[in-house]
Amino acid sequence: MALWDRIRESASSMQAQLNARKNDLKSGAFRDASMAICALVAAADGTVDASERRRVAQLIATNEVLQNFAADDLQRRFDDYLDKLAADFDFGKVSVLQDVARTKKKPTEARAVIQIGIVIGGADGTFDQDEKAVVREACFALDLNPAEFDL
Repeated sequence: MALWDRIRESASSMQAQLNARKNDLKSGAFRDASMAICALVAAADGTVDASERRRVAQLIATNEVLQNFAADDLQRRFDDYLDKLAADFDFGKVSVLQDVARTKKKPTEARAVIQIGIVIGGADGTFDQDEKAVVREACFALDLNPAEFDL
């Protein structure tokens, strides 16, 4: 199986798992952590270009699980996280990971946040090393084993 097919299959599988738990994923902490991981993945290489911002924003808007929340609220939160990362990536990453960690005490939400990061990272057909690295860091912030997610 080609790498592209494995990435697409993995992202599709993760999305199906998220959809099955949609009704359990409605907290403010989950909303914030989801937007934080989306911003981390979008800025994984240390920069945030306009096309990447638009692509991830489109994925957020069409993600079935994230439709539990108002689209304009998600967009504002995503943009705020990206602005933190763009201003100072390393310092911003610490702050953004703290918001990801807010779901640590709810394992279903914590795993769903990681799955959203993987879905967003793999949506373009490539889940590159920078994207994997930030999702791995999020796993550590959530006390989850990255191997559980093939990271």
